[in-house]
Amino acid sequence: MADEIRKNVQEVNINHEMRTSFLDYSMSVIVSRALPDVRDGMKPVHRRILYAMNDLGMHSDKAHKKSARIVGEVIGKYHPHGDSAVYETMVRMAQDFSYRYMLVDGHGNFGSVDGDQAAAMRYTEARMSKISMELVRDINKDTIDFRDNYDGSEQEPVVFPARFPNLLVNGTSGIAVGMATNIPPHNLGETIDAILALSENPEITVDDLMEDYIHGPDFPTAGIIMGRSGIRKAYETGKGSLTIRAKVNIEEHENGKSKIIVTELPYQVNKARLVEKIAELVRDKRIEGITDLRDESDREGMRVVMEIRKDANANVILNNLYKHTALQTTFGVNMLALVDGQPKVLSIKECLHHYLEHQKVVIRRRTAFELNKAEARAHILEGLRIALDHLDQVITLIRNSKTTEIARNGLMESFDLSEKQAQAILDMRLQRLTGLEREKIENEYNDLMKLIAELKAILADEQKVLDIIREELNEIKEKYGDERRTEITVGGADFFEDEDLIPEENIVITLTHKGYIKRLPTSTYRAQKRGGRGIQGMGTNEDDFVEHLVSTSTHDTILFFTNKGKVYKIKGYEIPEFSRTAKGIPIINLLQVESGEWVNAVISVDEYREDNFLFFTTKHGIAKRTSLSMFANIRKGGLIAVGLREDDELISVRLTDGTKDIMIATKNGYLIRFEETQIRAMGRTASGVKGISLREDDYVVSMEILEPGSNILHVTNKGFGKQTPEDEYRQINRGGKGVFTCKLTDKTGHVVAVKAVNGKEDLMLITIAGVLIRIPVADISETGRSTMGVRLIRLQEEEEVATVTRIEHEEEEVEADTEEMADTQDNEDSEA
Repeated sequence: MADEIRKNVQEVNINHEMRTSFLDYSMSVIVSRALPDVRDGMKPVHRRILYAMNDLGMHSDKAHKKSARIVGEVIGKYHPHGDSAVYETMVRMAQDFSYRYMLVDGHGNFGSVDGDQAAAMRYTEARMSKISMELVRDINKDTIDFRDNYDGSEQEPVVFPARFPNLLVNGTSGIAVGMATNIPPHNLGETIDAILALSENPEITVDDLMEDYIHGPDFPTAGIIMGRSGIRKAYETGKGSLTIRAKVNIEEHENGKSKIIVTELPYQVNKARLVEKIAELVRDKRIEGITDLRDESDREGMRVVMEIRKDANANVILNNLYKHTALQTTFGVNMLALVDGQPKVLSIKECLHHYLEHQKVVIRRRTAFELNKAEARAHILEGLRIALDHLDQVITLIRNSKTTEIARNGLMESFDLSEKQAQAILDMRLQRLTGLEREKIENEYNDLMKLIAELKAILADEQKVLDIIREELNEIKEKYGDERRTEITVGGADFFEDEDLIPEENIVITLTHKGYIKRLPTSTYRAQKRGGRGIQGMGTNEDDFVEHLVSTSTHDTILFFTNKGKVYKIKGYEIPEFSRTAKGIPIINLLQVESGEWVNAVISVDEYREDNFLFFTTKHGIAKRTSLSMFANIRKGGLIAVGLREDDELISVRLTDGTKDIMIATKNGYLIRFEETQIRAMGRTASGVKGISLREDDYVVSMEILEPGSNILHVTNKGFGKQTPEDEYRQINRGGKGVFTCKLTDKTGHVVAVKAVNGKEDLMLITIAGVLIRIPVADISETGRSTMGVRLIRLQEEEEVATVTRIEHEEEEVEADTEEMADTQDNEDSEA
């Protein structure tokens, strides 16, 4: 007995058996469970669920049926796995926060964004959604292949016709053996536009696709994607990382308190767990300043509210929430799908290409199916036409035949007909012999011949196939397309971008006294005549106003010099863009400024040349000159730009070439002019030497680089200004007290800015209330040193000019109240 058992034992190498068995298991998981097909974007379980629903007639225009019935159909016929796995998959397909375009129309409790589980399958009902009907459209027209199910008793589709690009539109995720896929969802309209563009131009680049068509993922829960570099990498290589933030608004109230309101979440974030995490951080005092936290979400939308303590900074708290909670998440893109049964990482263009090729196959197979059907019908009609043309002979033959078979053979021999034609003649009813019915047969035959010719033309010309694909995709877009939900933003020092993706454009950067910064295009502001009222430049609090305004480019480096003599840098495009009336974001979100430190000077740099210098001036009249090259490597935490003496602070910084004249102006209307070379180049941390000797109760308000032939323009806090030729200010040695530069009265107020101008630029004035006016410098009167100037801007009571900057002049339509401007000019010129 033992010998007999021993004979039946087969010895195998365990290493070889483990390798073979594990490989078989791996391929089964990869191909049959975890990865989607590139053509229809579906895993087998998703495909089987929709096919079972379609087979049961659970279409979008029919009544809902119990989910348990669907699950039983899927398990019994196509997917012999656990019922919970099938039901959970179907539930996700019915969740508007999981799928960008839901494939199942659910009725009942299908879960929530708070992580609530769906009701049991015996309680819920479902049917196919309208858009999922497009996945199976034409499935019965031989457009795709079928295969045996697990026991060979049924047939199931290998792939769906998929009349829209489901792989990209709804995305997918899955973990196989040794590999995983994570494809984000996209906007249907953008994706279809990209396919149409690829069909027109097969050589189109990923950059072109991103620029004009498919801008990036579009998540069902909306949110904000920070930056485009991660998107570009994912689209080019198939792998990348996206940083996604919740959409958050900060509401400020008159009592000084503020609220942080969350209205959109990153994809796949559980809202209830997020609220719990925030509460835990507040309880553990890891985040301080939140006095109340509540979830006010309802059927109208999401709303999580955090009340902020009056003395706390809402933006600082928000940054900590981004760091410690799921208000900011990372989505790892891995565009892995099955191509011809093999797993492959795909670029965005490859995904679009494979879908387009699939559609070509579907259209050709459908056309061939319709052609065969039309030719078969035409064949029958040709037989009927022959019978009608020889009606008497046919009737006689049939009457004289003893059996149907004899009659059929007789027709085939007498009129050279096929068996199908002869049978059709025998099956023809007597009413078809009427004149009207004969005409119908003739018309149907003629229409079929035209259709056959058209179908053959389609099969012979790929361009016609592409035209059909474009037409049908446009129909899908028009029927189901919607607006993009997820915003893609560029900005923030934490999100460095590939500059090739950022368009180079002229921008204006504004920074308020309280540290709110933003950028916007220079063209936002129209030129006005002097004396105009101006336009609202930005929304500010009653005690805040615009302090710095710089005209630069998105690709230039912006250097920020603080009152404590430190310097920080960021790129122009890293400053977020806002609307004209928006306040912007706190600069502490971009720069690591310390407590009690604020920005006092902002300049733009395009390259760090050794023969260029930065010229510094402090409030106490100390001046310093340092090579620009010493500021090429500024770390995130900033660098010391000038060593300040006790109680002094940095007022102004200017970029020079080492050969210019410097002028320093004070609040009380004094100005000194001296050669830059009188101050030697010093190290980065040096304190400097005396530039101007100040009188009592006076301090420096401006420092400028003086070009030959320039005029010196003064602006006072009460809106007066003038130009004076630079030759009225002789050069003296540095350290002098300067000369009287303008007549100051209670009406004019004190000097707030002195600029060197040539008449070809515009001047932008900003008041403490945020009102902004742009004036061509050529419109400002030129007078002597002892005059007080003319009114540049009409100010309301207790309103003052806060800051002044030069910007490039633009030839635009000029707006002004002509009559009022003329009166103002006559009055002010006479006073001057």
